[in-house]
Amino acid sequence: MAACRVRLRGVLCAVCLGLCIGVLTLLAVVLVRTYSTRPSTPAPELWARRQLRVGAAFSPQERQELKEALKGAIRLQTVSFSPDEQNTTALAEFEPYIRKAVFSASFIRHEVIAEYSHLFTIEGSDPQLQPYMLLAHIDVVPASPQGWDVDDPFSAEERDGFIYGRGTLDNKNTVMGILSALEFLLRRNYRPRRSFYIGFGHDEEVGGQKGAMKIVAELESRGVLLSFLLDEGSFIFDGVFGPIKKPVALLELHPMPNLFGHGPETMMFEQLAPEFDFPLNIIMANLWLFAPLVGRFLEQEPSTNALVRTTTALTMFNAGVKSNVIPPSANGTVNFRIHPSHTVKEVLEIVEKTIDDKRVKIEIESAFDPLPISPWDDQTFGVQVFRQTILDVFPDVGGVAPGICVGNTDSRHYGSLTNGIYRFNSVFFKPDDLPRFHGLNERISIEGYEKQVEFLFQLIQNSDNGGPLEPHTTKFHEL
Repeated sequence: MAACRVRLRGVLCAVCLGLCIGVLTLLAVVLVRTYSTRPSTPAPELWARRQLRVGAAFSPQERQELKEALKGAIRLQTVSFSPDEQNTTALAEFEPYIRKAVFSASFIRHEVIAEYSHLFTIEGSDPQLQPYMLLAHIDVVPASPQGWDVDDPFSAEERDGFIYGRGTLDNKNTVMGILSALEFLLRRNYRPRRSFYIGFGHDEEVGGQKGAMKIVAELESRGVLLSFLLDEGSFIFDGVFGPIKKPVALLELHPMPNLFGHGPETMMFEQLAPEFDFPLNIIMANLWLFAPLVGRFLEQEPSTNALVRTTTALTMFNAGVKSNVIPPSANGTVNFRIHPSHTVKEVLEIVEKTIDDKRVKIEIESAFDPLPISPWDDQTFGVQVFRQTILDVFPDVGGVAPGICVGNTDSRHYGSLTNGIYRFNSVFFKPDDLPRFHGLNERISIEGYEKQVEFLFQLIQNSDNGGPLEPHTTKFHEL
């Protein structure tokens, strides 16, 4: 008996020692991952040799020009109701409006595509540098005056340092911002080294079939391949992710399954880990261990739920003709924002299993699988340009990380031209701005718009750095 007790004691000691070693090893791995994680920075060898830049010290007159140009664009009611119903009168009026900003420089060409979309070609001085592209769209979603703080959502009314109006955030701010940034560079006798394109679609809000796809077809016919493409998307989030200390730039009863840990959102939080306070920095740097916990937390808020699952929204429902008559049939339209780790087929299988009723007929109006993720590493030229430009213009931003943009844009049509498709709005976005997007009281601060133009002004210059790049041929998509 004594010998058995001794052996049992030895086994228990060995087990306890093993558990202690395992816990200490796990703790060491967690701490090493936490405190060895540093925010990514632009490659110093690339930016150390960048050419002297033109300063973005806009004059008071230029600042006034910026504001008035955006206001004029907002007043043009370029509304898209459906693919077959658009305000074509306003779309046609937009062409002579932006022609005021169409430059007389010999190296800039402006073309109208498919009647209402616009393509600009800016020929750089060095044809060996692969071109890039800036995207935006001129159409907007409908807006009724009811519920707005201003009388007319297309008045571009200025109030308390903000311009109110449909399109101030989505996406005429970028349209006019790109044109203004280029115009201000030309005034300062700046000639880009790297060629680039500017594309303004006229039907992005209803799919981009007539605008963006026609622009892509035109560029394909010319054999164009792009180094990278920048379109609207995520913002500089300030206070949206509550525990993060500084603003961060991040280039939606039967929910779909929580997929946190299976998509690019993992990379986003791991790269932002240094910006979190203890103990969240430990958790975010070790999602291999804590992903289920973080995923459960994120799904509690609508603003972050879309990061972890395919979201479901019943957008239209019709049934019945009279209050006291049972309707013989009903139909509804459901919008799914598909998570990057999901496919259309998988979503349909979940829907059919959830409904489990043979009387319900499911038809697809339109659908497409999420495209692969764009490259995000220190060797990717476009990523380095974005990081450096954000640091140039927004030095107080705590981190730059890949993210998920839960809405689709015209950029989804450009996969044949580049594998580097990025979506980012260089505008600060606070928690109370979330319902303004496609909602009531859409607005942009005048100071914020000026910084957006400065960002585009610097981005064009920063894109002139670097040597020739090999064409991108593998298809990836947005962050």
